[in-house]
This record gives sequence, C-alpha cells and structure tokens, in this order.
Amino acid sequence: MSAPPDLETEATQEPEVTSPPLVARILTGVLVLQLGLGGLLVLGDVQIGAFPGFGPEAPPLSDPVRPGDQRRVFRPDRDRPGTQPARPPGDIPARLTLDQIEGTTYRLEGEIAPGDAARMIERLASLTPAAERLVLQSPGGVVQEALALGRHIREAGLTTQMLAGEFCYSACPYVLAAGATRDIDDTAQVGVHQHYFGESTILPAAFAVEDIQTGQGEVVGYLVEMGIDLRVMQHALTTPPDEIYVLLPEELRDYGFIADTN
Repeated sequence: MSAPPDLETEATQEPEVTSPPLVARILTGVLVLQLGLGGLLVLGDVQIGAFPGFGPEAPPLSDPVRPGDQRRVFRPDRDRPGTQPARPPGDIPARLTLDQIEGTTYRLEGEIAPGDAARMIERLASLTPAAERLVLQSPGGVVQEALALGRHIREAGLTTQMLAGEFCYSACPYVLAAGATRDIDDTAQVGVHQHYFGESTILPAAFAVEDIQTGQGEVVGYLVEMGIDLRVMQHALTTPPDEIYVLLPEELRDYGFIADTN
C-alpha cells in the first residue's frame, strides 16, 4: 500500500538548510580575526608587534646620509656604513667584548647579547687600571641589557666615546647615552629604530602590544634619567626594525647626546 501523496512528497523533500546561530557566527569571526593577527605577527617577523616597513625599501646602509634622507636598510651583518673608520673594522663580535686601548681607555664592542650587562659590569669591576672612558661600536642587541649596563656606566661616572667612522645602532645608543660625558666624532653613525621586546610572537596579540608598551615605557624612563631629549623617540618609533634612522650631528646636539658648547 503506497503512502498518501502528501506524505510521499514530504518524505522526498530536501531538508531545509538553516543559517548558523548568531553566537556561532560571532565566535567564528573572532577566531578568524585572531588567526589573522597571528599571521601578521609571524609574517612580519615581529617579537614586539612592530612590523617591517611595507613602503619602498630604504637605501642600503652604505649610502651616505643627508638631512631628510636618513633612513637606511638595517642589515649590519651584510652591510656597513659608507664611512671611513679610524681603524680596520674587522668582524663585529657576537657579544660584547671589553679590551684595553690605552691607559684607562677601553673598547666596548660587539652585539649586546643576553647576559652581557652582568658580564660586562663584572669585567669593569676587575680592570686594572680602572676604566674611565669606553669607546663604543655595536650594531645593537637586547634593549634591557643595554639599559642595565648603561645605568652602571652612569653610576660609575664613565665617559662614552665614538671614533671617526664607527657606528652605534639600535640598542647601542642607550649605552652611549649613559656616559657622564659623551664624545662623538661627527663622522660616527648613531642610529635608532623600533625595538623588539618580549619573547612571544604568537597569539594573543594583546600580549605583544603589552610588551611594546612596557618596553617603550622603560626606554622613555631611562632616557629621562640620562638627560636625553625624548624627541629622539619620534625617529625611533617611526622607523621599522628592518631600517635604521641615522641621527645627524646637529640632532645629536639637539637631543643632548653631545653637549652644546655654544
């Protein structure tokens, strides 16, 4: 016996497709947004939430700088500034080294690696004769290490110096700023940019933002301690990590890195 026509028709109809509930759609959207943020952080190779520049690439580090043209690609392992250093540059050590130049003048050189602040503070305490002047050259490194070492340098009343044609980039200017007096040759290069803070590049992105804010707050407080004009941060915060903003001698004077003798 066949089913009544109306029941047979109902049995063969396709089930009606309903849209997902509103809550499910919202949760899906949030998940997609989080995944997108995470992807941007990873693609940007960002440890602090600062992204490389997406505009035209800056000139190479070897190109001379001039007023208004001071941003350069920052690849210090592949490129050196187009300056004439006072001595053959050689290879930059992978972490800070401290060697006597003459008398109470020592050279502090190399990348600023984890643990370098404590190691250099201990080394400075053991020197005979004691250091009075530190000649710097560094492509930068770990900001927190630079700040800790810088505070010790200021407390010890040491002079920081840069020789002709040499460079101090990224976190290095914080060590330079620590000198009770600072002697910077006009042909030396001091460069700033955005920094890496924290360790995680994965979600949630809010943690990366928190690292940025905390780290920048520490840097601002440090610069105030050292008597450096905070206008220098405008250049640092607007220059992505894969570029460097080279400060001109007049900017170094304006921002307090060099004492104005006029």
